[in-house]
Amino acid sequence: MKGGSAVARRDALEEAVARIAGGGLVAFPTETLWGLGADARSETAVARLRSWKQRADDQPLSVLVTSVHALPALGVEVGRLARELADTFWPGPLTMVLRCSGRFATGVAGPGGALGVRCSPHPVAASLARALEAAGVGPVTATSLNRHGEAPARNRGEASRACAEGDGAAPLLFVGDGLDAGGGRASTVVDLTGTRPNVLRWGALGRDFLSPLLRGSME
Repeated sequence: MKGGSAVARRDALEEAVARIAGGGLVAFPTETLWGLGADARSETAVARLRSWKQRADDQPLSVLVTSVHALPALGVEVGRLARELADTFWPGPLTMVLRCSGRFATGVAGPGGALGVRCSPHPVAASLARALEAAGVGPVTATSLNRHGEAPARNRGEASRACAEGDGAAPLLFVGDGLDAGGGRASTVVDLTGTRPNVLRWGALGRDFLSPLLRGSME
């Protein structure tokens, strides 16, 4: 199937898994924005994603996971605060940057093996993560669907236009029963690799919800 094509929900999940397993790209909705998925362990897939996004090689990529229980198998260290945040806000718009010793494609993890991980409550994103895990593929990247310098896709129309750009390496639009992204702000990103938590980006998860837990961890 050519890049940018839509597939029916009946076989959308199967085709998305096959595309990712083959080193291709898949666009999928989350509770915030549309995401762009590639096999985070495949050098070819990640290079294709960076080329499509026109994204620099030194910018790390977050990955989509099924739950906090999936992290140890990926080589991710789950400390007390990370588990508490996951128990409180996952599935939800929170990306945590954690220490990781697992193998991923070049540039997915940041300096020292810091990996951004996210668990989405959106039925399409969640089902995709589960299907990939069951197939032994991935995990899949959870970066936003947009070219460098452009706004991320917030709805199906914007996602469809983005997927129509480029050549055969363009993403496959994962329709998912017609479900759209939430259209809100991007996820909040918290770095937990240091001695104290550091909020790298405030997003859909606001200060009123997150700050009390972060302050408590420093007391």
